[in-house]
Amino acid sequence: MRPAPILLSSLLLSALFAPVARGQAPLAAQGCVGCHGPNGVGIGSVPGLAGRDRAELIAQMNAFRANERPATIMGRVARGYTEAEIIASAAYFAQQPR
Repeated sequence: MRPAPILLSSLLLSALFAPVARGQAPLAAQGCVGCHGPNGVGIGSVPGLAGRDRAELIAQMNAFRANERPATIMGRVARGYTEAEIIASAAYFAQQPR
């Protein structure tokens, strides 16, 4: 086993989750607020993300990515995120008050 890839993966995950640990939106989650509102509270008919279950948010994003859930734009948006970005964003929105 080579330690360099493991170390690199650990550093990458730490960088993705550091903002969440400080209560800040990770960069990937910042793209969501344009439609889902500040801190993911929801705007009009666009559902809120704030306070929702982390596992539910991850499952929904993965369903959008796989075209298993109907959507107008979320399928295309979801395919632009890595699994790590989805996990970090879901963790952030799950921590936000509704």
